[in-house]
Amino acid sequence: MAITSARLPAVAAAGSRPRRAGRLAPYGFVAPFFVLFSAFGLFPLVYTAYVSLHRVELQTADRMDWLGLQNYTRLLDDPFFWNALRNTFTIGALSTVPQLLMALGLAHLLNYRLRGRTFFRVAMLMPYATSVAAATLVFAQLFGRDYGLINWALGSVGLDPVDWQADTWASQFGVSAVVTWRWTGYNALIYLAGMQAIPADLYESAAVDGASRWQQFRHITVPGLRPTIVFTVVVSTIGATQLFGEPLLYEGNSGGGISHQYQTLGLYMYEQGWSFFHLGRAAAVAWVMFLLIVVLALVNAAVAARRNRTDR
Repeated sequence: MAITSARLPAVAAAGSRPRRAGRLAPYGFVAPFFVLFSAFGLFPLVYTAYVSLHRVELQTADRMDWLGLQNYTRLLDDPFFWNALRNTFTIGALSTVPQLLMALGLAHLLNYRLRGRTFFRVAMLMPYATSVAAATLVFAQLFGRDYGLINWALGSVGLDPVDWQADTWASQFGVSAVVTWRWTGYNALIYLAGMQAIPADLYESAAVDGASRWQQFRHITVPGLRPTIVFTVVVSTIGATQLFGEPLLYEGNSGGGISHQYQTLGLYMYEQGWSFFHLGRAAAVAWVMFLLIVVLALVNAAVAARRNRTDR
């Protein structure tokens, strides 16, 4: 009896090990993500915030002089920063709104039983798979002032040519056209996946009641796609805030045109860090962009939540 009693703690400990291992197993499965996120996401974010509080020059990157919030206050006094912020919102609106509307219409068409549906769906992804540099350089040629195809088409119908790279609104429209072309098909496939998740019984019932296709689209498809639409709006807003490659390659300089007419926050950050060598100020711009993205995401989430409450 004494021997049995002495072996009981060992047996209990052995039985508790599998239970403890079972409780710790989920943490082991998700640990690689958090390790990679800490190394390549959280640490750069925190270090960028640290650099933004110092004067750091590209030529002497190992030397840091404490400035506090002076880099941020200088941004608020810089008219080129406000110009880049305004351009970011303008180009974002010119590219995001038409892009999502066209994507919704294309997805609605592809949701019907069409011949060659697979071909059209694959074709939708081709612009997204195209390199940013290649797409932007092609569009820059299309929007050329002297020999561009767009101005040739305008001239063939008796309209005057447009300087698509010097004029403010024309250049912003040209950059927006590249973004719209690249991302419309991608968002269309996301909407198409959401449409296919809507029960077909709803459409059949609406057809029996005499609802037209437009009424079905308005009262069944759009409400059923509301979470998907919110997702694409948030992602497109984030992408518009971070816009960099298209405006950089549209004319080939970080100034965003001869009068900074289409310089975005991404280009402004690049110019501060790699043209003017002010890494501390570029880090401050990066954090301003991060905070702007957070605010826009929260606003979109609040609007979506309010809309859901009113619909109930």
